[in-house]
Amino acid sequence: MGLKILVIRFSSIGDIVLTTPVVRNLKTQLDDAQIHYCTKQQFRSIIESNVYIDKAHYLQGGLNDLIKELKAEKFDYIIDLHTNLRTRIIKTRLGVKSYSFDKLNWEKWLMVNLKINKLPNKHIVDRYMQTIAPLGVKMDNLGLDYFIPDKDIVPLEWLPESHREGYIAYAIGAQHNTKKLPLKRMIELCDKINKPIVLLGGPDDTETAEAIVKFFEKTEKSAPMEEGLTKMNKKVLIYNACGKYNLNQSASLVKQARYVFTHDTGLMHIAAAFKKEIFSIWGNTIPLFGMYPYKTKFTILENNKINCRPCSKIGYSKCPKGHFKCMNNIVFDFYLP
Repeated sequence: MGLKILVIRFSSIGDIVLTTPVVRNLKTQLDDAQIHYCTKQQFRSIIESNVYIDKAHYLQGGLNDLIKELKAEKFDYIIDLHTNLRTRIIKTRLGVKSYSFDKLNWEKWLMVNLKINKLPNKHIVDRYMQTIAPLGVKMDNLGLDYFIPDKDIVPLEWLPESHREGYIAYAIGAQHNTKKLPLKRMIELCDKINKPIVLLGGPDDTETAEAIVKFFEKTEKSAPMEEGLTKMNKKVLIYNACGKYNLNQSASLVKQARYVFTHDTGLMHIAAAFKKEIFSIWGNTIPLFGMYPYKTKFTILENNKINCRPCSKIGYSKCPKGHFKCMNNIVFDFYLP
């Protein structure tokens, strides 16, 4: 009987996708290994189709119920890729050998608060892989994984006719507002892209997406929101898919896109799993934190001419300084063939 290994990463979408090389390499390099994965119930769809995971465990109610379930499995090792209070409790209660991911909290604090860069020049995926190095597992360089079940593959016939011959995906969402372009700048970006665009995001992004659609549908009569925007060609064909598709279906639309524009968010990492060419937009966070697109062609769009970035390792509901220059002053310098 081979080793029985538990991998833990509770959240969120992008972070879980970034752990997939760990799961794959454990499964393919250790003889007869059983790989279990523990996450929150809300992220079930990301891992339940993963062919390298033998069994999943979900945090739904209290931690005690989960620990009871995990104890019954009698794991040989725990790979903790989250490293927080909950995972510390789990490791203590299970009492088996564990390897834990270093989140570099001190180095991130120095970068955010003092702008002192002690961060390693290493992608977070490669740092995740360091966690399992003691088991003799090495990186296979195959990139990220994302498995879409057949029932969630979106047929192109579901899209407007204007988008069936090819489209650009733009993931407009992000967990925090300071990681998203303001609406006016999203409109400018869509105008610059000037090809059929599918807007992707959750139900919370629907209102913003509708405002973008309305802008490009309007006549030349200027609305207040259009100040400074009226010179645009306004002929961009926009399809609002926000809130209309589940995560796997959104992933299917990403997979079928010609290019992907995205903020620093989960769909960026899903796009990287499909080896899409990505245009990655950064606001208050920075690629230096090690979470830029992995093993795929990408262009970073950011404003490096201000000294207040990064202002957080995560994000805020609004710019702490009130000017939001990190997003307002980004130059959309890219070329689409």
